[in-house]
Amino acid sequence: MGNRTPLYEAHLEADAKIVDFGGWDMPIHYGSQIQEHNTVREDAGVFDVSHMTVVDVSGSDAKAYLQYLLANDVAKLTENGKALYSGMLNERGGVIDDLIVYRMDPGYRVVVNCATRAKDLAWMDQQSAKFEVNLSEQPELAMLAVQGPKAIEKTLKVVSESAAKVIRNLSVFQGLQADNNWFIGRTGYTGEDGLELMLPPEYAEDFWNKLLAAGVKPIGLGARDTLRLEAGMNLYGNDMDETISPWQANMGWTLALKDDRDFIGKQALLDEKAAGLEYKLVGLVLESRGVMRSHQKVIFTASDLQGEITSGTFSPTLQQSIAMARVPVNAGSECAVDMRGKAVPVRMVKMPFVRNGQKVYE
Repeated sequence: MGNRTPLYEAHLEADAKIVDFGGWDMPIHYGSQIQEHNTVREDAGVFDVSHMTVVDVSGSDAKAYLQYLLANDVAKLTENGKALYSGMLNERGGVIDDLIVYRMDPGYRVVVNCATRAKDLAWMDQQSAKFEVNLSEQPELAMLAVQGPKAIEKTLKVVSESAAKVIRNLSVFQGLQADNNWFIGRTGYTGEDGLELMLPPEYAEDFWNKLLAAGVKPIGLGARDTLRLEAGMNLYGNDMDETISPWQANMGWTLALKDDRDFIGKQALLDEKAAGLEYKLVGLVLESRGVMRSHQKVIFTASDLQGEITSGTFSPTLQQSIAMARVPVNAGSECAVDMRGKAVPVRMVKMPFVRNGQKVYE
């Protein structure tokens, strides 16, 4: 038996298929993964993401600590609640984890992946030794993500007036505290507008049931993966890890390198770029039948260079297979994927594939 969120029994009541996910018993779907995917693209769905790890960072050196720990710069967070996406790197420039950090009053809130919890917390604690900083994990908090074009509208119908006021005032990529220790962010992992709400466990099941009564459908982790891939969002362990730098994971835009700030992995990143980048992460579209999968080889017609698919799936929105692949920078764009020994032509595109329910690649 794995770890269970406060909503485990509610998932069983909703006929969820439960699987192990990073040591947690989590719903992979509630019947139809494709139907759940389309619900989020067209209406509103709710995910239980209480397995995510929440860490509050406080103390007189909180800002300086995070500026050293993260490749993106929390100095950009000039307003309370503003959020930042960043890699947390090792000295070689590899990605220990990717995360979101919110500015709070006081301090900061960091949300990291459940599968990397132990190593993340150990690394964060190790790096805190030379700073006046306090790290406080919040394991008791439940976390729900309500996503889709009608997510905010439907959530507003079931929350308190104080929470509704917070939601109405939220900008995209901002999170603010509400009454009763609720924290509400206008963030997500689907390519749709929506909310991520952290709340004490005693409120979780009642809130879940109210959302379902308002027409928000329960969504499993299977649809979460196809949604994030359509949106061109990385999955840790697939699209990057401790051996992969942000340059090679389409995360160069998250690197704050133009000032004198030092951070873990900075010199390795500068050295890698100066030497010439070898690999990049690209999007692939299969316009014939079949489904691309992780670890399949990408073959280039103009050379003997090869790449590898890091994430691949069938896209319910586009009705064709899409993938992310790490390929040599100078390999060209004419390529195929080795599918059971057959070189199947694919098209290289710029991600994302889908935004706000619509095809956006060319």
